[in-house]
Amino acid sequence: MVSRRRVLAAGMATACTGVTGAALVPLATTPAGAQPAAAEPAKAGASAVTPFTQPMPRPRVLSPVSSVGGIDVYVMTMRPATAEILPGIQTRVLTFNGSFPGPLIKARRGRPVVIHQRNRLDVPTSVHLHGGEVDPQHDGQPMATIAPGEDRTYYYPNAQPHASLWYHDHAHHLESENVYRGLSGQYLLTDEVEEALPLPSGEYDLPIAIRDANVDDTGLHYTMSDRNRSTMIANGKAYPYVEVAARKYRIRFLNCSNQRFMELGLEDGGEMIQIGSDGGLLPGPHPTTSIPLSAAERADVVIDFSRYPVGSSVVLRNSGGFGNPELVGQVLRFDIVRTAEDDSSVPSVLRELPPLPQPTAERTVTLRMDEDGRPDPQAYIDEKLYDPDRVDQQIRFGASEVWTVKNLNQIAWHNFHMHLVQFRVLERDGRPPGPAEAGLKDTVNLRPNETIKVQATFDTHRGSYVYHCHMLDHSAMGMMATMRIS
Repeated sequence: MVSRRRVLAAGMATACTGVTGAALVPLATTPAGAQPAAAEPAKAGASAVTPFTQPMPRPRVLSPVSSVGGIDVYVMTMRPATAEILPGIQTRVLTFNGSFPGPLIKARRGRPVVIHQRNRLDVPTSVHLHGGEVDPQHDGQPMATIAPGEDRTYYYPNAQPHASLWYHDHAHHLESENVYRGLSGQYLLTDEVEEALPLPSGEYDLPIAIRDANVDDTGLHYTMSDRNRSTMIANGKAYPYVEVAARKYRIRFLNCSNQRFMELGLEDGGEMIQIGSDGGLLPGPHPTTSIPLSAAERADVVIDFSRYPVGSSVVLRNSGGFGNPELVGQVLRFDIVRTAEDDSSVPSVLRELPPLPQPTAERTVTLRMDEDGRPDPQAYIDEKLYDPDRVDQQIRFGASEVWTVKNLNQIAWHNFHMHLVQFRVLERDGRPPGPAEAGLKDTVNLRPNETIKVQATFDTHRGSYVYHCHMLDHSAMGMMATMRIS
């Protein structure tokens, strides 16, 4: 088994000093949790941040270097760069192609994508397409790393239905800090089902990646399980403003935090219509005032800004997560700056999901991490630390299985992510899931002592894949396991 302590001491010290110039600080001993948060003027470390003074950029759409034969080929270079997270302050970050967060890839079902990833950092990396149905050798396995100075090519068939996916580093023991420092980006996969709907599109389809960080005018400060990640960042900017027209927008929220649980809502309590989750559109729209997202979860919503007069503003707030509530209650501000024609609408039926097949097997998985304040906390699946040489679940190809996942902790929150498959949530503590979880999912939140049931069908690829808590600080501590489909 790979030693977490040894790899952290070597690899993360390099990531913190050799690449970013920020000092490595001791491991925190308090496990992650969640508590309400309120809005106050934001601060970052010792530097006060005046909210809503910098514009939020749209993600830069990456252009393919070739589209010969119906295959879109991209080149990405992982390299250090600087980003202006706080106004007027340059912060050292890790990037794909110099972008923080990484560039946006737009893909279409049935049209494969090839990405040549070049690692020009001084730490190993492994790029995972989160939510993607791909062969094991292209999945970004935790131990299938790209050494500094080397390259690797990933092939994504895009044979699955539409979904708001994302990509990020997955090098074991290093994934937590590598993603924290910037190695992630969005990957939007569409198809004819989605394209046929009259939803807001084009400039009115807005991806927003939200995360927290411990950042001040001296840099990004990383500590595993850090409860001082008190600056909220949207598309790489702390507390930005977003200029919108008085019409409907489709907004694709991604919680790309290492571990923060978010509860997003408009400051005035205005309605948002959730239309999608991790694996694409919901069966029908879900009007709501609150969007809960654990780390790695996605939600597509439609917000109608025509109800606000031109010249007015509304703040997107977060009421979830740990840390100082004065610092995490605000996320960004929407400024309504003009009128615009709007022929978009939200249909009452968004998609049809096939009925679930009869389950062929049932399994139980437990999640637990140390809560006793030890200086080197560890996290477990079924009371085991991750061992890349061990297969934890043998699954028959074509099987459709019900997995019962239990959070055994009294304080710590977890979530659960399976590679390869989009699944359906069947139960939460014995109750049916709410409408926000009625679609396809690849990541689900588990509160302390909570139990969920999900059903997944393993009929696309054979091989070994991991499943884990996607609070990346926890998976880096060992909360990960391997399933083999054959």
